[in-house]
Amino acid sequence: MDDTDRISAAKPGRGLDPEPPPPGGVLWSTAGDVRSLLTLPAAFTMQVAHPAVGAGVDQYSVFRTDPWGRGERSLRSVMLWVYGGEEAVAEGRRVRRLHKEIRGTDTRGRRYHSLDPSCYAWVHATGFPVALYAGRYLFRPITPAHERQLYAEWLRVGRILGLRDRDMPQTVEEFWPYYRRMLAEEIEPTKVARELVATDADLPRPEVGSPVLRLLLAITWPALRASYLRFRAFVTVGYMPPDARAAIGLEWTPAQERRLRRFSTAVRLLVPVLPERLRYLPRARAARARWRAGTL
Repeated sequence: MDDTDRISAAKPGRGLDPEPPPPGGVLWSTAGDVRSLLTLPAAFTMQVAHPAVGAGVDQYSVFRTDPWGRGERSLRSVMLWVYGGEEAVAEGRRVRRLHKEIRGTDTRGRRYHSLDPSCYAWVHATGFPVALYAGRYLFRPITPAHERQLYAEWLRVGRILGLRDRDMPQTVEEFWPYYRRMLAEEIEPTKVARELVATDADLPRPEVGSPVLRLLLAITWPALRASYLRFRAFVTVGYMPPDARAAIGLEWTPAQERRLRRFSTAVRLLVPVLPERLRYLPRARAARARWRAGTL
């Protein structure tokens, strides 16, 4: 049994807590790397392109009024799923409790609950194709073995989030027909998805730092906001798989693709030579240090 088979076989038994992704695995190498920050907007936009997820975020989320705080909390949660050890399971339960009361009518007039597997599983699923597609630009070429191992680890994340095995495709071969069916039958340019790629959105400035920094942000925010929104739209659409772009109705030109390749090459070459304190996010860096020391 190779490493991929062992990871695939490590399913939680009855009455046991699910296990987070293994130390030293693919997700341990990539999820906390600062390059992965560039891929998160694409995954989130694909999530909210689902009629039920988009409706829930539109009605219940604070992404319009507190985008920076929401982003920070979401990132902290993702880091716990991968690097949190025993905390990962508690975080998964917290996420489910947070979504317990989110229900309503989706963009097609259908009743939904945010924890229905039909939409909750899609939120989890989007991270896998984005990681594969963007990884080709930002990390390294993807081999079939790497793809299988990444998917096996991503299934572990799904279990942490409370998804049952029957709610998730159990192999890569089962995943891609599911993914294509979702793009063909469910995914659409929802209101929230369109907002996340808009370059004229009403984005509040971050309230961070010293009084001096806040004053500087207040003065420069109109120009910074415009630049940030253009960059966010660029990486959101650029690192999204082309079939998902088409399903959401997002345009992408050859000139944009050339820019993305140049930008990605610079990032791919620069980040690996950075010190670890700059390359990895704090939670990932601390977990990796404990693992190397044998204290994890």
